[in-house]
Amino acid sequence: MEYISLRIRYMTVILAACVGLTGTALAVETTAKQAIVIDYDTGNVLYAKNADETVGPASMTKMMTIYLLFERLKDGRLSLESELPVSEKAWKMGGSKMWVEVGKTAKVEDLIRGIVVQSGNDATIVVAEGLAGTEEAFADEMTQRARSLGMNGSSFRNASGWPASDHYMTVRDLAILAMATIRDFPDYYHYYAEKEFTYSKIKQPNRNPLLYKNIGADGLKTGHTEESGYGLTGSALRDGRRVVVVAHGMSSVRERSEQSERLISWAFREWGQYALYESGETVAQIPVWLGASESVPVVVRDKLLVSVPRNARKGMKVKLVHLEAVPGPIAKGDEVAKLVVSAKGMEDIEVPLYAGADVEQAGFFGNIGAAISYLLRSLIS
Repeated sequence: MEYISLRIRYMTVILAACVGLTGTALAVETTAKQAIVIDYDTGNVLYAKNADETVGPASMTKMMTIYLLFERLKDGRLSLESELPVSEKAWKMGGSKMWVEVGKTAKVEDLIRGIVVQSGNDATIVVAEGLAGTEEAFADEMTQRARSLGMNGSSFRNASGWPASDHYMTVRDLAILAMATIRDFPDYYHYYAEKEFTYSKIKQPNRNPLLYKNIGADGLKTGHTEESGYGLTGSALRDGRRVVVVAHGMSSVRERSEQSERLISWAFREWGQYALYESGETVAQIPVWLGASESVPVVVRDKLLVSVPRNARKGMKVKLVHLEAVPGPIAKGDEVAKLVVSAKGMEDIEVPLYAGADVEQAGFFGNIGAAISYLLRSLIS
């Protein structure tokens, strides 16, 4: 029997607040038409400019081709020593080439380097046909896998990034793909840091300019077409902290190099990482309505690490937001509250909180008592 309807009100409690803002992260500008900078460890977006506009990704497409190839290696369907046949279509493919030979086979490890280092369009077709039968079927798989990774602004028509109708990505999706590659394939990601590769007696350098700078860069891929301009998806690691950057739509190789480095340097210089709670740590006790217990602990599921502008650290606020009283019963692991982290110069960060214990529903007399108590509180308030 229902005795009373709970009036839904939210409670906001400031758990940590430090006053005296002294500044914020120095603003950054870029000539890139589309750009995004993400702190890999926290997932916080540090900068975004037209990040959800669709663009022609050119050879940055190859990151998706390599992702699917790495999946086959990780699950054992292929090995680095596996050989894939070279078709006439692959051999004839224009643009940047690995220089595979028609009628022969190419080793998977060589194909990885041929795609990552040499940006070989021919090598992508060898991989696509070897993994899916046809490049068209492989492109469909690329799109489907992209969706499962949360890349909702991407559509693929080929494995190389050759300009085609309905072949597009966003810089946000490119960043998602870069982070997934680093996260999912720690045993293979190192190929993105290689600076040169020789195949068929032809030595070619990696086109990623960040690898030749002393900034901690270890990947990932450049791209260029006349229509889309110059783009780069990069990542750098310094003192255990990783930043991912995507910059697109620039007018020259030099501009691409300068703007990408500038964004990475800005992110490391102006932003810091701050640990707030450890995995499973109790944040607070919040009231329970119609439960066998009067309160329930709320916990963070994973270690809470946030990115905040360094000069705004002193003004950071952490707020607990929850229903005035959470209705029972409650199962351990239920999402029952959230933390909102805010500071000047950044978008609010919202983190879900979960019940740290089971709370059974109150019995008959408990319901009566809770209803009376709630009515009295409502009259007073």
